[in-house]
Amino acid sequence: MAAVEKPNLARYRERMDKAVTALKEEFSTLRTGRASSGLLDQIHVEAYGSRMPINQVGAVSVPEARSIMVNVWDKALVVSVEKAIRNSGLGLNPVVEGQNLRIPIPPLTEDRRKDLVKLAGKYGEQQRVAVRNVRREAIADLKVAEKDSVISEDELRRLEADVQKITDEVVRKIDEALKTKEQEIMQV
Repeated sequence: MAAVEKPNLARYRERMDKAVTALKEEFSTLRTGRASSGLLDQIHVEAYGSRMPINQVGAVSVPEARSIMVNVWDKALVVSVEKAIRNSGLGLNPVVEGQNLRIPIPPLTEDRRKDLVKLAGKYGEQQRVAVRNVRREAIADLKVAEKDSVISEDELRRLEADVQKITDEVVRKIDEALKTKEQEIMQV
């Protein structure tokens, strides 16, 4: 059996911080009233016999607040890219201009905004659960270290309190990111 080593809280903090990063990446794919190149990140295009992310078949840019441009590199893929965007469920209708696709971003309806806020809340809860799972794992590792006499009982209590402080701090960051995204979505 491997020797139990003293738990490193920085490793758990790093894993919890990755949950915040993942949440922000998920938020970038949510549609708000403004154009964002991240909006198209989850769209995949049938190209060269496989499914590829849209940013691997063309350059995505945001020339103005209410539109996105996709400059498709291969003329043969323009129709596939247009079809993928139309079928993405984002409610976007690209306009083909040669090898470029101009995608106007229509304003969101009130119902759609509420649905997006619910989806953002779901993403936030998923990341809170991920953080709590890391906390549970950290505390289990601490108890094993205490059982194997690597750390004392007093040190166990102190480290458990530190893990809880880190958890509370990261959950607070998640809540702040969620609140900011909700305000951004509901902004008309």
